Amino acid sequence: MAKLTCESTPAIDRQLALMDAIELLSGKWKIVILRCLYLNGAMRFKDLQETAKGITPKVLSKELQQLEENLLLTRTVNNTKPITVTYTLTDHATETLPVIHALIEFGLKHRKQIKSKWL
Repeated sequence: MAKLTCESTPAIDRQLALMDAIELLSGKWKIVILRCLYLNGAMRFKDLQETAKGITPKVLSKELQQLEENLLLTRTVNNTKPITVTYTLTDHATETLPVIHALIEFGLKHRKQIKSKWL
C-alpha cells in the first residue's frame, strides 16, 4: 500500500472535503440551528429565534438561507392565515449529527480542562 503524503491525490481530496465541511458549518449559528431542529423537529422562524438565544433576525435569516442552499434544511411555506413558514432538516443534514455530538463532547471536556486549570 502506498504511503499517503500531503501532496498525494487522496490526501488533497480529503483536505478539500474537510475544507468544504468547515465552510458548510462555519459561523457562530449554523450548528446551533441544526441542533435546534434535531431536538425540536420542524420549527418556525420565531421559534428558532427564541431557541437560539442571542441570534438576530437578520443573521438567522441569512444562516437559514445558506443552510437551505446547501441542502441541509427545507423551507416550507404553509398555506395558513397568516402564512407561516417552517424549517425542517433534510435527510442529508442528519449526517452532521455525529459531528455535532462530537463537538459537544469535546466542548464539555475542554470546559472542564480550562475550569480545572483556573481553580
